[in-house]
Amino acid sequence: MTHKGRIVTAVALTTLALGLTACNDGEDSSSAQESPSASAPASPDPASSDPGSESPSADPGDDAGAPAGGDVAAPGTKLKIGDRAILPFTYGTEKKGTVAVTVTAIEKGAEADMAPFGAKAKGMTPYYIRMKVENVSGTDLSYASLRLRGKLEGGGPTGVILIGDLPGKCDNETAPRDFTTKGASYETCSLSATKTDPIAAASFEDGDAYSDSPVLWTS
Repeated sequence: MTHKGRIVTAVALTTLALGLTACNDGEDSSSAQESPSASAPASPDPASSDPGSESPSADPGDDAGAPAGGDVAAPGTKLKIGDRAILPFTYGTEKKGTVAVTVTAIEKGAEADMAPFGAKAKGMTPYYIRMKVENVSGTDLSYASLRLRGKLEGGGPTGVILIGDLPGKCDNETAPRDFTTKGASYETCSLSATKTDPIAAASFEDGDAYSDSPVLWTS
């Protein structure tokens, strides 16, 4: 059985200035501007009592769950959609391991799809980053959640942060309960959006090394 990704009390959408450090886009936070926000209906979190339900971050220097079946992708690795990357993964304070991520598609949605986020989403085009996630280390990563970010052509930031998903169109699924053994896998989707140029890449940037130099998948 799968569970929905962690949703806060009200799903929030924030439009930020390009280069905001909190977006993990590697620029100085002094360039941030005050941003408006919008909300969409919230969903219950069945795993909210799980002590590992913190936001995930990767720690490439940790030896827990050493990779098997291939080398960990170095920061800055550039891949094509359909390629598989082995990555270090930490979720919360207790769950650590190694996963393999295969981006299977970056699909453009319609502006109308953003209606649940309200008026502040006007003019935004959503993109659905679809992926397969595999447990490579065989450690307990049940109910963990992994999210990729959309990037413009060349790896530039979109200027938009979305928290949540669009049920039925792009569901950010948590790992199933049995995502505890080597070879276990599931499929999920990360929602991204832009008001400017099209989104052309998916970015893994969890952890200090990858936030400075993310792994990118492009078409």
